[in-house]
Amino acid sequence: MLGIAVFYYWPIVKSIVSSLQQTDAFGRHAEFVGLQNYSDLFSSPDLSSAMLNTLLYTLSVLLGIPLSVIIASMIELPGLRFKGLYRALYFMPYLAMPMAVAQVWKIVYNGQFGLLNQILRGLGVNDPPYWLVTPGWALAAVALFGLWASIGFNVIILSAGLKSIPREMYEAASIDGASRWRQFRSITVPLLSPSIFFLVIMTSISGFQLFDALYAMIGTGNPAEPKTRSLVSLFYREAFIDNNQGVGAAIAIVIFLLVAFVTFVQFLGQKRWVNYV
Repeated sequence: MLGIAVFYYWPIVKSIVSSLQQTDAFGRHAEFVGLQNYSDLFSSPDLSSAMLNTLLYTLSVLLGIPLSVIIASMIELPGLRFKGLYRALYFMPYLAMPMAVAQVWKIVYNGQFGLLNQILRGLGVNDPPYWLVTPGWALAAVALFGLWASIGFNVIILSAGLKSIPREMYEAASIDGASRWRQFRSITVPLLSPSIFFLVIMTSISGFQLFDALYAMIGTGNPAEPKTRSLVSLFYREAFIDNNQGVGAAIAIVIFLLVAFVTFVQFLGQKRWVNYV
């Protein structure tokens, strides 16, 4: 309990206190300003832009869950050989350092010599976009990377959930004449809903904490950076570049409240669709 209090709850309390103060660049000479930091934050257009980018990224990464359900179901098909190999192949990218993998994707997205644009030119696209420097495409490129990076973890969790479903239910459904699609829709998805719910929670939290992929692939001097800034990126800029630690702490509290609210709503909604056997 002492460790939890020191390393989990004290930083939250300290952030709340800091969000009500103004300090110098080194956190000294604290001056109480009340809700002024929050007023400055909510009057800035950067907050709404960062919040929208964060929500769009989170929704895009959540699309990886249905894809992962399909992949995991295919891996767990009865009689399929080399299941362990397939699980390992999908999970290994999750073990790599995110910053290192992001650098590889940055090369893939390169507008001049990147693999993606080379393929597009080979397909007849004369002027493919510069993915990571064009505001309209940069966030989509990062979201595609996030979706790809999440699949490995999702597949492992869903594979474990699929193993807990009794095979007798599929055999009984097959005897009754249910097709593979009907079995998937009426047995697999409902009984896999606790695992899906867990992934929805974890993916949503991870999406709201988007920073490392943006920092590695977009950087700080990129012309697309202001239009692709996430909430955590905005926090980083305010707290550590502009040395406005009070506003930075206010952003941290806003992120905390958003994550708590979204998680609370998801726990309320899970009563309607999650089936616990």
